[in-house]
Amino acid sequence: MDLQVLVQGKGFPILCLHGHPGTGNSMSVFTQHLSQRYKTIAPDLRGYGNSQTTADFAMTDHLADLDALLDNLQVEKYLVLGWSLGGILALELALRSPDRVSGLILVASAARPWGDHPPITWQDNLYTGIAGIVNWLQPGRQWNIDTFGQRSLFRYLVQTHTPATYEYLAQAAVPAYLRTSQRATRALSTAIRQGYNRLPDLPQIQCPSLVLAGACDRHITAAASQETARQLTNSEWQCYPNTAHLFPWEIPDQVLADIDDWLKRYSQG
Repeated sequence: MDLQVLVQGKGFPILCLHGHPGTGNSMSVFTQHLSQRYKTIAPDLRGYGNSQTTADFAMTDHLADLDALLDNLQVEKYLVLGWSLGGILALELALRSPDRVSGLILVASAARPWGDHPPITWQDNLYTGIAGIVNWLQPGRQWNIDTFGQRSLFRYLVQTHTPATYEYLAQAAVPAYLRTSQRATRALSTAIRQGYNRLPDLPQIQCPSLVLAGACDRHITAAASQETARQLTNSEWQCYPNTAHLFPWEIPDQVLADIDDWLKRYSQG
């Protein structure tokens, strides 16, 4: 299907893939910075954002959509930056089209994703709903963060409960959650139940890779990300202390500086 996509900047193409739930706008923390020197391509994946569908689909359909999108944009070679689910799709693209994918940046992702999230209670859901609504109406309000945010499920997504982090949640996370379809959720759930594991295939990927993780990530653990980095032939791994699954919204300046440093060395190579 035709995907809604935001294309910014000029230069070597970087395909920026969001997670679940998410949209291309969720990747703005990366695209607004990288588009100053590169051409960033940030689509809404099938079933997310403005790329809605009326039919059920499988995870492999995302790959066909992305191939068609890149063909339409006349992109031959590109680098992929994928966050969470987007990182899994990045690995799949590298395995599927090694002649086109020239580099990978994997953010809070893994080839064998596993987590250690505690059971969710009704109080968790209640506080998350209140915190999310108040934060959407008044982004970054400290009273809401202290009263509801740190007692909600946000405590497993971020460790740095600052107004700046909660502004990202209001601007990108809540709208993305509301625009994530049940079909997208079912497709992901089906893949997880089938026991997704691409570790044995990772040595086939020869392009340079940067794997970034949050030390306190409960959704895709840092250990799972490190396991992936070890199986990739040409990879670097960076783990940020006191951060969780949404660490690019917790410490954006540090994450972008590390990506810039890797891209500089990548381009020189």
